[in-house]
Amino acid sequence: MPPSVKAILKPTLRDIGSLEVRRVLPALAARLVGPFIFFDHMGPANYAPGRGVDVRPHPHIGLATVTYLFEGAMLHRDSLGSVQRITPGDVNWMTAGRGIVHSERTPDDERRRGQTLHGIQTWVALPLAHEADEPSFEHHAAASLPQFERNGVALTVIAGSAFGARAPTRTFSPTLYVAARFDPDGALALTPEHEERGVYLVDGDLAIDGEPLDVHHMAVLVPGETATLASRAGATVMLLGGARLDGERFIEWNFVASSREKIAEAKAAWSAQTMGYVPGETEWIPLPERPAHAPKG
Repeated sequence: MPPSVKAILKPTLRDIGSLEVRRVLPALAARLVGPFIFFDHMGPANYAPGRGVDVRPHPHIGLATVTYLFEGAMLHRDSLGSVQRITPGDVNWMTAGRGIVHSERTPDDERRRGQTLHGIQTWVALPLAHEADEPSFEHHAAASLPQFERNGVALTVIAGSAFGARAPTRTFSPTLYVAARFDPDGALALTPEHEERGVYLVDGDLAIDGEPLDVHHMAVLVPGETATLASRAGATVMLLGGARLDGERFIEWNFVASSREKIAEAKAAWSAQTMGYVPGETEWIPLPERPAHAPKG
């Protein structure tokens, strides 16, 4: 590994029903990168006409979910009454806070004709001061996000700040979240603007300070070091991180919290079906019998 790289995180394949994902966070070598506690690379998954994704209503606490697509479309519904279609380049940011319930499904029109779904879903753990905030949802269309080019790299700031630009997405602590598309021979200097940083290679080829990064792997960078990212033939890369979180976080199923007691309370509330419901939905995902790391988005 180059001196600028602290760890390399390998993906694990997970089947979440009709969709296979590559899960990179949490990992033994890095449970979090900045506030990011969960990182799933979805697809690409091809669906024939009549088929699609159906993630039934399920709960969250203590985090914000962030959905970003490269291909396809998803329909988000939640217990606040939000109904939002997300398409490539848009951002869905849902703050769970003290508790929210949501579903994610393939829109009817996409299901009828079939589609390819490809994207990234992350969870951002909330600081202690916002862990029990009221739940909220916001959507930002692709055109509203900062987009610019540097040395053959097209950059979109999804959330937080980077390279002198700031996204409109609400964040609760210093955050880095950027989609980067490298042209052939594109290169980018990733400075230590943020305390913790991760580099995930979605597709193509990428070298960090001259050392190649395997596709679908994440490099966690050394704090304070500038790393040079370069692609020979082109690549799609996600940059993520931010300030170190203020204390330990526990993660069980779809819950993130600063204490096991808060997770136990959420589990009891979900089993009793007192966390709310998604208008128009009649299904829901029961609490798993055994603890598991977040199988649903």
